[in-house]
Amino acid sequence: MTTVIPIVAIANDLRARLAARIRDVPDFPKPGVLFKDITPVLADARTFAECVDALAAPWREQRIEAVCGIESRGFIFGAALARVLGVGFVPLRKAGKLPAATVGVDFELEYGMARLEVHAHALGPNVRTLIVDDVLATGGTLAAAYKLVAMLGAQVLGAAVVIELDFLHGRACWPSEVPLHALLHY
Repeated sequence: MTTVIPIVAIANDLRARLAARIRDVPDFPKPGVLFKDITPVLADARTFAECVDALAAPWREQRIEAVCGIESRGFIFGAALARVLGVGFVPLRKAGKLPAATVGVDFELEYGMARLEVHAHALGPNVRTLIVDDVLATGGTLAAAYKLVAMLGAQVLGAAVVIELDFLHGRACWPSEVPLHALLHY
């Protein structure tokens, strides 16, 4: 079982504000999918700032050296989290979006196949990293991000997501010995 970090930094009122600002969009990106839209969280400065602070709380004493954000909404939270933690940000991009030499991982999404890439020299050996995304669904994207960062020789200390869709069991794709922190569970 994956380690679950207690969320002592997120108060019930913040949880309620976050949950109230998560918009359900039915049948997106395809029929039968209920999409969890985080853009209303981003539009509220206080809630967004508190969300980023809550994401940062378990990692503040972990000597993180880089935050890796997954395209595209993981960029938003990842870059903000990197700023709060005082470290650099490394984008994990969809195929063909990075200008220099890359390494990549192909993986399965809930709606098909995809590829995640990173610049080949974005992280050095043993760099202490945190992977960030907005939603953990089936786990394919987060697992691919882990593989990609590990391919560069970096040390993945954990992952942080705003939302985990528990009913999709995506956590099972994450290495059980590596902490995974989620603010909200559906």
